[in-house]
Amino acid sequence: LKCDAVVNEISTGPGTVNFTINRELLAKTVLQQVLKDGSEYGVRSELFSAVPREKAVIEFSSPNIAKKFHIGHLRSTIVGNFIANLKVALGHEVKRINYLGDWGMQFGLLGVGFQRFGNKEKLNSSPLQHLFEVYVQINKAAEDEDTKKLAKDFFRKLEEHDEQTLSLWKQFRDLSIEEYTRIYKRLGVHFDEYSGESLYQEKSQEVLKMLDDKGLLQKTIKGTGIVDLSEKKDFSSFSTVMRSDGTSLYITRQVNIAAAVDRMNKHSWDTMIYVTDKSQSNHFQHLFQILKLMGYDWAERCQHVSFGLVQGMKTRKGEVIFLEDVLNEVRSRMLQNMASAKTTREIDDPMETAEKVGLAALIIQDFRGLLSSDYQFSWDRALQSRGDTGVFLQYTHARLHSLEQMHGSEHLTDVNVACLQEPDAISVLQHLLRYDEVLYRSSQDLQPKHIVSYLLTLSHLAAVAHKTLPVKGSAPDLAQARLCLFQAARLVLASGMKLLGITPVTQM
Repeated sequence: LKCDAVVNEISTGPGTVNFTINRELLAKTVLQQVLKDGSEYGVRSELFSAVPREKAVIEFSSPNIAKKFHIGHLRSTIVGNFIANLKVALGHEVKRINYLGDWGMQFGLLGVGFQRFGNKEKLNSSPLQHLFEVYVQINKAAEDEDTKKLAKDFFRKLEEHDEQTLSLWKQFRDLSIEEYTRIYKRLGVHFDEYSGESLYQEKSQEVLKMLDDKGLLQKTIKGTGIVDLSEKKDFSSFSTVMRSDGTSLYITRQVNIAAAVDRMNKHSWDTMIYVTDKSQSNHFQHLFQILKLMGYDWAERCQHVSFGLVQGMKTRKGEVIFLEDVLNEVRSRMLQNMASAKTTREIDDPMETAEKVGLAALIIQDFRGLLSSDYQFSWDRALQSRGDTGVFLQYTHARLHSLEQMHGSEHLTDVNVACLQEPDAISVLQHLLRYDEVLYRSSQDLQPKHIVSYLLTLSHLAAVAHKTLPVKGSAPDLAQARLCLFQAARLVLASGMKLLGITPVTQM
């Protein structure tokens, strides 16, 4: 083995061969690449050169209209947003779809409830809170046979497109979307398309006809329509697709058969990803099997990304249900923490900063483990400023940013980075070099935890280097080189945070 431009030194130990990398080359190569590629550092790596650019449809969040945004929807929303961000960064074309639960028997019940308990003023001032209250009231009465019958009639009128009934339903839908959009804005999430079950209630009849024509639809003695999914055709596994009265069911109408076919015709996608909790795994397995039986070979390119449940979410008001309460709580706790911190500098917009740092805390706590695991939520752990938290990532980003502000990073052109020889500098450089591998792993299994643990390690390494490699008081050459190192670390930290759906803050 001979030394060359990359390897400086080779020595042998007991049963080992040790290589020392040329540190000067490492510093030059990494820092030039990071500063040249900027926010595209990592995704331009040759690791991705063979990956074909695809069209992806990602369906996520998907709350039920006329219900307040439940904390259970937070995971689907942030996971779907992460997958979409990652795909866009890698050059794929992405359609983000929010598939609303906006049809079904519950609207019969809600319609009757609103006719009985509703209030137009309240509906306009806080629509989802009011509809939630109405739903609770009518649910108490739902045991009553008359109420059940009225709800059935209301839903039948809806399916028959009765004008008055439809206009009330449309009002519920529009007000819900308006309120959701406001919450999505706080989460930094957007959608290209809001669709919903209502769009497919008519097409579901076509789907049933197709299944029947292909000889796949079978009737049970009770008259319900089922599709046999078993290998031996012995009905050991089947999916129910139609009620005995001929009305459509969730699988024919919702996410589902009709929607998948429609999206293929509309977007001709290469991959379609559904992001929901793991209780729906069976449902998606059935969906993909039925599509395959119907002769759609693209069913193999459908994917269900499932996740576990969040346990222990409570606010000071008690049991938490609503996402907005959680966002407000995390913001107010962050404001308190920031106010009691010993920093003397005034923050321009403390409310905005607390919101971004609080959201980072929620996202990092959620993304640290495997998505399929349930996890126990803890306010104290999420909001710690030291340790592996979103607050620590934000704090590190803000510190590195203020270092650049203090010493001016604009004129970093002919920097001699060869003087970065200290072990702490080398640790940061080697870690920066690995960023593309981490992105690649996440792009393969769609798990955010690889990026999370990478960024936490980067922040710890940068924090150590910040202590041991001062910029202030060093010789000009060395100060410039160190500044360059910290700038590169901040750029990569910011890129990774944005992929996860976090907006980096510059002060806190």
